[in-house]
Amino acid sequence: MAAMSEDMNEAQQQRIEAAVFRRLVAHLDERKDVQNIDLMNLAGFCRNCLSKWYRAASEEAGVPMDYEQARTLIYGMPYEDWKARYQTEATAEQRSQFETSRPKDD
Repeated sequence: MAAMSEDMNEAQQQRIEAAVFRRLVAHLDERKDVQNIDLMNLAGFCRNCLSKWYRAASEEAGVPMDYEQARTLIYGMPYEDWKARYQTEATAEQRSQFETSRPKDD
């Protein structure tokens, strides 16, 4: 994480970071046309990654949460519902790019 600005304290920084995260999730919700594989190919993370990070942070904070609960928070609905409504079949080009660009430990 970037260094904290001298003009803010830790609580303010956390509130700002939380607001930015909420905006990111809202933006992804507005852009259901952007597929996870596109996000992975371009940015190296997707909605599922955010779900995993959310779950891990929740667990670190002592708040039990399973992966499906985290996915529901990120997707705004159960993942299977989102997948049925919005996910399209990945093209051969998208799959090829994903296979060549993804980290080897995934």
